[in-house]
Amino acid sequence: MSRNSKHRTPAIAPDSPCPCGLGAAYRDCCGVFHGGRGAAPTAERLMRSRYSAFVVGDAAYLLRTWHSSTRPRALDFDPDIRWTGLEILATSDGSAFHSEGTVEFRAHCRAHGQEDSQHELSRFVREDGRWVYLDAVG
Repeated sequence: MSRNSKHRTPAIAPDSPCPCGLGAAYRDCCGVFHGGRGAAPTAERLMRSRYSAFVVGDAAYLLRTWHSSTRPRALDFDPDIRWTGLEILATSDGSAFHSEGTVEFRAHCRAHGQEDSQHELSRFVREDGRWVYLDAVG
């Protein structure tokens, strides 16, 4: 969902609907996680908060929630991509009772003037007690 280029942060107000699609205000939803006032309780919530971090341009959050063994050194955003919606297609495990889980999703965007999407099956694990993104399966 990123590549090396200039960083762009779209405007999102705290009371705007959260980009993750759950219907709550950003400040009460993914903004809690982005601001460090809580940790995602499930792999799906982490996936949603990471999608929202791409929308708002929060590279620090994305790196913080990436497994130490697969985390890139830096993350830049493509200024020609605007994320427009998230669909969660399937989840496996990833609850408070699990140590790993998967989330299949489709993230919609407008890239270089064209409608596009990214489809991925993401793997999440717990590291130091918190959910983190490990990698894409397949």
